[in-house]
Amino acid sequence: MAKESMKAREVKRAKLIAKYAEKRARMKAAGDYEGLQKLPKNSSPVRYHNRCKLTGRPKGYMRQFGISRICFREMAATGLIPGIRKASW
Repeated sequence: MAKESMKAREVKRAKLIAKYAEKRARMKAAGDYEGLQKLPKNSSPVRYHNRCKLTGRPKGYMRQFGISRICFREMAATGLIPGIRKASW
């Protein structure tokens, strides 16, 4: 389980990215790199890191489901994810 502060930091980054997306795109198109440097660091989409929605785990993230591999396995085993079941042959 990730620290609450780490989860909050990622939420804050996501909000900043959304807030400055249009301004950043305009500056990039105009070639205003000095203006880009004056924007907040966390408004850059490169700094955002995907995390599990349930636990906040940063590694083993499955983009299609928005959760980590561990949570995915537990939920699939208990039948909480529609259309997913354990393979057996």
